[in-house]
Amino acid sequence: MTPGCPTNATRGRRLRRIALALGAAALIGSVPPGNAATQGSAELPRESRVPGGIAILDLGPGDPPPAAVTFEGHRVPVRRVGERWVAIVGIPLDTAPGTATARLQVPGSEGGSRPIEFRVESKRYEEQRLTVANKRQVEPSKDDLVRIAAERKRIDAALDTYSEEFEPVFELAAPVEGRRSSSFGLRRFFNGQPRSPHSGMDIAAPTGTPVLSPEAGRVLETGDFFFNGNTVFVDHGQGLVTMYCHLSRIDVKPGEEVSAGARLGLVGATGRVTGPHLHWGVSLNRALVDPALFLPPPAP
Repeated sequence: MTPGCPTNATRGRRLRRIALALGAAALIGSVPPGNAATQGSAELPRESRVPGGIAILDLGPGDPPPAAVTFEGHRVPVRRVGERWVAIVGIPLDTAPGTATARLQVPGSEGGSRPIEFRVESKRYEEQRLTVANKRQVEPSKDDLVRIAAERKRIDAALDTYSEEFEPVFELAAPVEGRRSSSFGLRRFFNGQPRSPHSGMDIAAPTGTPVLSPEAGRVLETGDFFFNGNTVFVDHGQGLVTMYCHLSRIDVKPGEEVSAGARLGLVGATGRVTGPHLHWGVSLNRALVDPALFLPPPAP
């Protein structure tokens, strides 16, 4: 497939990001340390220091850029905003409330690092109870479990990706038009049995609706997965990876570069579903976080 060309809406979003970033740069450069992350900027996602959220940590001013920052062993993106540097940390859903610690590598010190502590607040997610007609999707057979374990390795490899090839954009467009559920983080019960919390956003749309890449990147992995159905993973750079599940058709191949607005596939109802929709996941430093934090804020 030939990567799609940016639409007028995409170009408009980029121009708005540039204009907002120029205004934010002057503002953020003047605030005291620790407050840079609280200033609005189109260069950054919205901050929410809860499990499944994002912490934006002020690293201070200076040149050259800070050395690598990691959280729970995974490298996180670092971005200059105004005169200061910030680390953009994804917080896994299973993180316990309390003090969390990222680590900033100390230049010139082999293996040395200093801690950057921040507080994770508690958040109670609601429950969701669903009935799935295919009982194997709730109680997999032994052969199914072997397949699931093999697929888990592929999924982990895709989500673990950290590349310098792309400069990530943290304000994304929704990959498909439709009703967005507030299902991220829901504690799910399938046919009455508890399962892992929901780690993405569900967007309801008819089967066959095009699913578009919200930003430029490279396709990491595709395939038909037991739970996720037809799925595409896209690397947007520096640990930002997006995934698109339950597709009726996949239109890209691993290794293919895609531009913002390129068609990745079509909405479907493959895998463990109760009807056609797109499950959209966003991973940052291997933490699946709330995709809503990357979408433009709702209009007043």
